[in-house]
Amino acid sequence: MKKQSIDTKYAPLIEKIETYFQNSTQSLHKARNEIKLITFKGEKLIVKSYKEPSFINKIAYKLGKPSKAKRAYNYALKIAEFTPSPIGYREFYENGLMKRSYFVTRYFEYDFTIYELLSNPNFLHRNTLLEEFAHFSKRLHDAKILHQDYSPGNILIQKHNQTYTFQIVDINRMSFQTLSQNDRLKNFAKLWATDSDLEMIIGYYSNNPNDRHIALKYSQAHKDKKNFKKKLKKILKR
Repeated sequence: MKKQSIDTKYAPLIEKIETYFQNSTQSLHKARNEIKLITFKGEKLIVKSYKEPSFINKIAYKLGKPSKAKRAYNYALKIAEFTPSPIGYREFYENGLMKRSYFVTRYFEYDFTIYELLSNPNFLHRNTLLEEFAHFSKRLHDAKILHQDYSPGNILIQKHNQTYTFQIVDINRMSFQTLSQNDRLKNFAKLWATDSDLEMIIGYYSNNPNDRHIALKYSQAHKDKKNFKKKLKKILKR
């Protein structure tokens, strides 16, 4: 097994992470992976449990490819300004192949996500928030950070009086490179924003009016791709 934590005081937590996870009744998200809120020595923490990898990925991890938990931990250390503080990770193996893995962070007490904002045209201070989000995205991109799943549920927002703090999660798929303008504009495609919302965001993000058209093109291409897959699934189920 492999394990690591940023501070020895969390070693007992990492050592018994499965027990803490199983005993928690506060599940925040459950799909392919599960996220739970736990308490350790009076501190609220988030634990993400990754589903058992496919056989091909098990072999890849055995050959040295970092697991999702390890990547998330290392990336969180690298982009500390933009994501909840990492605590540690742990991997469990059977017969030399990875079976389960966990990633632990401090709890970021957010008030809402970009999803709530984009899905509600009457959201309070909506235009201000879209502007703040555009500026956050630019800081992220200027720092040579590309979140490859920059989608509504992965962008958290915390309100402090009239100021807002943005954080990104689900960070096991990231790229670190100097980004072209097309890279930057394409990164907004998974927001599934309306054309008018996306135009507003890009208007705050860039001074080039043509960038709005490019961002809309990428956004529509993503929507068309997802809608095609949904239709295909329905056809195959008949």
